[in-house]
Amino acid sequence: MYSKVEISGVDTRELEVLGNDQLMELLKRSQSGDKEARDQLVRSNLRLVLSAVQHFSGRVSNPDDIFQVGCIGLIKAIDHFDLSLNVRFSTYAVPMILGEIRRFLRDYNMVRVSRSTRDLAYRAMQCKEKLQNRSGREPTVGEIAKELGLPKENVVLALEAIAEPGSLYESVYSDGRDSIVLMDQIRDRVTDSDWLDELSLKEAMNDLSAREKKILSLRFFAGKTQIEVSREIGISQAQVSRIEKGALCRIKKEIGCPLPS
Repeated sequence: MYSKVEISGVDTRELEVLGNDQLMELLKRSQSGDKEARDQLVRSNLRLVLSAVQHFSGRVSNPDDIFQVGCIGLIKAIDHFDLSLNVRFSTYAVPMILGEIRRFLRDYNMVRVSRSTRDLAYRAMQCKEKLQNRSGREPTVGEIAKELGLPKENVVLALEAIAEPGSLYESVYSDGRDSIVLMDQIRDRVTDSDWLDELSLKEAMNDLSAREKKILSLRFFAGKTQIEVSREIGISQAQVSRIEKGALCRIKKEIGCPLPS
């Protein structure tokens, strides 16, 4: 459906593809106030906006509006991107674009939560308040679900459905001169580099085959040995070792930093 972008008269087949060095140079110039460099960056990265728009296909009546909002997110990504970080611009820009679109949809109520889900969320909040008054502490989701006689997963999904998404660059305090954004509040435990590295790792893993993803998941998340993985998948231990090594090498090359072996 979106192989060619005709939203707002844009055809991505005619867009310039920038090399990494050219991209970094344009970002430097743009952040120094070069409007022409900024415009060129926007035009050449409209494919990222299209990719974000595809996440909402079928859920909105006017994709033109979503595309325009996505462009605002792209411009914010261009202005805020930290050139000192060893991370791809697209890894940083896509979440910014998606966040901008989600805020727009939330504010204009274009994506509606079902009545039953909303009712469940309100019941859960009322139950939470009742349990908190009774025990003098904040109840867990499990306790709320038990009180309502519902699966914990249903309660979690309902509460998340009505939660308002926040931006890492949303101001949480201002004294009229300086502002503190959410990112400043979480830097003690999670740095800009930490969450950008995580996004970069996820993006790199998306390029792996289904078998490679399964092997890495079993090895590093399930904690299984190569012999155990070989038995589960039905290949030799030597093949598991070769596939695992190749996948890790590709991820290391993609994100440009070492991973634990």
